[in-house]
Amino acid sequence: MNLKNGSVVTEFILLGFSGQWELQIFFFVTFSLVYGATVLGNILIMVTVTFSSTLHSPMYFLLGNLSFLDMCLSTVTTPKMITDLLTEHKTISIWGCMAQMFFIHFFGGAEMTLLITMAFDRYVAICKPLHYRTIMSHRLLNGLVILSWITGFIHTMSQMVLTVNLPFCGPNVIDNIFCDLHLVLKLACIKTYTLELFVISDSGLLSFICFILVLISYTVILVTVQQRSSGGLSKALFTLSAHIIVVTLFFGPCIFIYAWPFNSFSGNKILSVFYTVITPLLNPIIYTLRNQKMQGAMRKLRFVRVSSTQNF
Repeated sequence: MNLKNGSVVTEFILLGFSGQWELQIFFFVTFSLVYGATVLGNILIMVTVTFSSTLHSPMYFLLGNLSFLDMCLSTVTTPKMITDLLTEHKTISIWGCMAQMFFIHFFGGAEMTLLITMAFDRYVAICKPLHYRTIMSHRLLNGLVILSWITGFIHTMSQMVLTVNLPFCGPNVIDNIFCDLHLVLKLACIKTYTLELFVISDSGLLSFICFILVLISYTVILVTVQQRSSGGLSKALFTLSAHIIVVTLFFGPCIFIYAWPFNSFSGNKILSVFYTVITPLLNPIIYTLRNQKMQGAMRKLRFVRVSSTQNF
């Protein structure tokens, strides 16, 4: 695929966060700290799930995969955004732009499917506890994780195949912190109305449907628990609240960004920051602060590491 075939534009300009130099420095320090905490927090969860014998269960296996996807999703956009805060000319090549869009939708689509899998895991654990280990076998878990990656790949390829050869010969300014499909399509030299509708149905409608399916599954869980025992409802709410928060934080911005009509939306840039920068940080915070088992496993691993260092 030759991007320059019939194309004059070779790079795009990302407006990012424009403002006074002091404000740019403030954003640089803030987002650098957030990104650093995101990487460290998600790596800590992955290491804890991998090496802690008490966390070898389907829920924590899926949580480790979620942390990996969150870290990858943030890494696609945040480092570029941070470095752009220190430069006057915020540009990105066409190939770099296409790569950003590919991986954003790749990791985003995979995470959508994984969140549905996590909702199914909680349904089986709470509504069918006696058959939990049988149903959520290692074979099924590995298959569902692989399915999430395949779904992400199909999701992004279905859009990128139609986007990568578009001619760009006019305006090249993107009013956002990174390249995204619904903004890049507006800059093409040909009419892209049909493609825009496809992106809405592919990304926007997919996000909305997945969000509704996850909420329905959690509603079924709560209704089932309430019918069995009124006292178990509060415990189920506490267990599921972290999952519901994560799902809402992830799907909310996606629905507003991609299911919204293709007219300009003033809060688009803020939602983009929340979706790619803030949410990947909040996930490890939510799961660790509200999960005593995870906290205990982290303390145990730290104690083992300190003890082995002292013995050495």
